[in-house]
Amino acid sequence: MPLSKEAIYQSLLPQIEFLVSGEEDRIANMANISSALHEAFGFWWTGFYRVEPTADGVGELVLGPFQGPIACTRIPFGRGVCGKAWQQAQTIIVPDVHQFPGHIACSSASNSEIVVPVLHDGAVIAVLDIDSRDFNAFDSTDQHYLELISRLL
Repeated sequence: MPLSKEAIYQSLLPQIEFLVSGEEDRIANMANISSALHEAFGFWWTGFYRVEPTADGVGELVLGPFQGPIACTRIPFGRGVCGKAWQQAQTIIVPDVHQFPGHIACSSASNSEIVVPVLHDGAVIAVLDIDSRDFNAFDSTDQHYLELISRLL
């Protein structure tokens, strides 16, 4: 009998905590977190976009460590699911990305998505973005555990 989604997260969380404990380099930690999640769940795309400054002072999301097919490199503030999650500083679950206004289609094979902001001192410093080829792939269980994982950065 396959493990439930929650059981997988419960097993994975201490492993990720161990991987990042004592490592101060966020990019290295993002790389290991992306890999661990991607391997455990077989998501279509699993990775991070980092908030980087721009000349206008607003900033943009820049592709960080990820697992999966080629991705969009830069995402403006407030654009697409990632940009909206950054703007709102809240997790966004999208059951059908094709119905999300302003969705940025980095891959036409992606059908649902969850984006979790990574906060440091109250500011969004990155977002954890996970895409699935399945519709309705993400729920409150994913949100709960992915928000716990994002706090490890």
